This record gives sequence, C-alpha cells and structure tokens, in this order.
Amino acid sequence: MPVYYINSYDIVNEEEYAKYGPPVLRLLHKYSAEVLASDLRAKAIEGTARRMNAVIKFPSEAAALQCYNDPEYQPLKELRWRCTDNCNMILVHALE
Repeated sequence: MPVYYINSYDIVNEEEYAKYGPPVLRLLHKYSAEVLASDLRAKAIEGTARRMNAVIKFPSEAAALQCYNDPEYQPLKELRWRCTDNCNMILVHALE
C-alpha cells in the first residue's frame, strides 16, 4: 500500500540547501518515489506554514524507510539538518 511522506521545514541557509535537492531526487528515483508536491510558497489555512513543504509518494512504508535509512541519504540528511529548522517529517498511509 502506498505511503505519503509529508515534510515541512524552514530553510535557514539557502546556499547550503541548494545542494540538497538534486541528489535527493536521484535517491527518490531509486525507491520508485514520486514527488507529488513541493512548494516554497505554501499558505497556512490553520497553524504555521513552513518555508518548504513537500508530499512524496512511495510504493510502500518499507520503501520510504529504506530511502530514509539509505547510506547515501545520511550525509544529505545531515546537510538538511544544518540548513533547516522546525522540521516535521511524517509518513501517512493511503486509504485502503
């Protein structure tokens, strides 16, 4: 069953963050993930909007977790930690 990886965070270092996207997109392809939405202009209806908001579809929870734990992603994760703040990353299961 597909899962949706929903993330939101504030970018605090634009120059460093620019190095994050291209290698992450290549890694997502490895796990058959599809970026459904990615927006730097999200509008909050309730709560607080973050600078970056994305929805990524994975074919399964296992694929999403394998991607997150992939050795190739670990330095990218550290890069993201250094250049972002207020991060939320959530897996949401598709309706059956």
